[in-house]
Amino acid sequence: MLRTRQSQLDEVSKLIVEQLQIDGRKSYAEIGKVVGLSEAAVRQRVQKLNEAGVMQIVAVTDPMRLGFNRQAMVGVKCTGDVNKVAQMLAAIPQVDYVVLTAGGFDILVEVVCEDDEDLINLLNSNIRLLPGVVSAETFVYLKLHKQFYSWGTR
Repeated sequence: MLRTRQSQLDEVSKLIVEQLQIDGRKSYAEIGKVVGLSEAAVRQRVQKLNEAGVMQIVAVTDPMRLGFNRQAMVGVKCTGDVNKVAQMLAAIPQVDYVVLTAGGFDILVEVVCEDDEDLINLLNSNIRLLPGVVSAETFVYLKLHKQFYSWGTR
């Protein structure tokens, strides 16, 4: 069964997560055969894992094929409460990833934009104007070599 402390998982829940990392469309019946549970039991476990925030099942898209031709990572330096700045950044629709960091930047933000003009507008009209943002350095993605989500469980 699912344990709550630090989202530790029992072996069956780990196997379920790993099966869904391989193929998020795999049926509960197929997963049940691998892990030794009924379809209903797998469905219940998946629901609990989702509700606990351990995982989410989503469709991963290729932004370029959907008309978002410019992706970038933005390194943000800020003053004051970095959590508040991170919350404001996370509320911006073009932002898909926000992480607090140690080192040269306080926050790293991944953005997905339609084109360079959209990126410039996002930086100048949104990110750089947020209270607490001191600077924003942009790293434009030229080519994505790897995007991997099936790292397993511990």
